[in-house]
Amino acid sequence: MKTCYLFPFFLFLFGWAAAQTNPVRYNLWENGAPGFENLKDIPESAQDWWVRDIHNPSVTLFTPENPNGTFVLVCPGGGFRNLVYNSEGVKAAAFLNSLGITVGVLKYRLFRQEDSPYTDAQPKQDVIRAMRFVRSKASEWKIDPDRVGVMGFSAGGEVVNYVAFDENPGDPTSIDPIEKFPAQPNFIVQVYPGPLATPEKVSKDAPPAFLVAANQDECCSGTIIQTMIAYREAGADVELHLFSKDEHAFNMGDRSKFVSINHWPERLKEWFEDQNYFKKEN
Repeated sequence: MKTCYLFPFFLFLFGWAAAQTNPVRYNLWENGAPGFENLKDIPESAQDWWVRDIHNPSVTLFTPENPNGTFVLVCPGGGFRNLVYNSEGVKAAAFLNSLGITVGVLKYRLFRQEDSPYTDAQPKQDVIRAMRFVRSKASEWKIDPDRVGVMGFSAGGEVVNYVAFDENPGDPTSIDPIEKFPAQPNFIVQVYPGPLATPEKVSKDAPPAFLVAANQDECCSGTIIQTMIAYREAGADVELHLFSKDEHAFNMGDRSKFVSINHWPERLKEWFEDQNYFKKEN
């Protein structure tokens, strides 16, 4: 019986890859991150599932074959020691591209990596800059600046929290044109997010939120419940999926032995449809 469920799911995964075009990388600052410009040319290191040594934060653009105007900035996890770039970045982009959603995968600085010169202020700076950068590219990338969301896994969910609940309006007086654009997302997707910056309260007009985790996740199932309660108390728009099986880091569902987890991206697709994020501009 399990094979009957998984076989069409893996066909679905194959469809994700087919919907994806060649990625293009954009550095967030032309001359390197402010205050750390001298580190920008240090090469990143990568092996198997991780990427490290991120000193020149960037967004890698994945464009679908038939874009509908919605954009998602994806923040992979990794405990701020690594980035789980492929499983929580590239695979997420492939799935979202299959829905017509344009995607940028964020490489943010890692303050818990050994000998890191950074603090938690740097990933916050990176995600805010990334959201401004994306909106500055709206016309070029053919995206709707009012349908720009952010999605995070584990520590990447904490990065989402850094930008989701403050207005972060643009600065019209800045000499940097990118800084003129607002940073707050129009919606958020949280996949087993870590506890940092989890909101105790949100406003009624907080970005609509899709929350998913497994109940056996000792780290991060409670965080989505706390966020959901904050949203409910405010009367804000929230949807929560707490699965009874599995633990942390099930990624896009394909590495889990549980059918419900295998299919969690389909719940996200339904949420996008209910939120009218698949509409195309005239």
